[in-house]
Amino acid sequence: MANPLADCVSSLRSSNHLLSNSISILDSGVNDFPRLAKVLHTTKHFELLPSSALSAAQTRLLSSLTPEFNNLLARVETHLDRLERREQNLIARCELLEGRLSMSGEDAEAFGKRAGGRKSIAAEGDGSREALRLKQLRAKKERLGYAVERLGLQAQQKERQLRLSVAAQ
Repeated sequence: MANPLADCVSSLRSSNHLLSNSISILDSGVNDFPRLAKVLHTTKHFELLPSSALSAAQTRLLSSLTPEFNNLLARVETHLDRLERREQNLIARCELLEGRLSMSGEDAEAFGKRAGGRKSIAAEGDGSREALRLKQLRAKKERLGYAVERLGLQAQQKERQLRLSVAAQ
């Protein structure tokens, strides 16, 4: 009779060992449960909004940005008007200076005609002086033309910068 009880005891011991192994495995699983809960927790990265909420947000954004755009456009228009007036003033000044240059050339010729009875060696020198003065006047006219062109290019550059700054905002 000792044999059948020995088999029962060994079976009981193996069951006990199996249960203690199962408890230790469950214990490690339960100890790791907070980490598993955090790992398995799903988060929504993208939320879907109804179209009415989206259109309302767009309307609010449009109503807040429209006055700013209008203000910036008005500022750009006034600045462009100012630049246009400056360009016109520079062109008018250039024409005035060209007129003065042409008048000074005509005055020199009229003065030469008035004093025309006296011809001497100095008269030949006047021709070379007049040619030198004419050369100087042409150079001055060319410089003024370049200045007007440069100012026009600067005005265009400022227009572009303003447009880009308005577009960026």
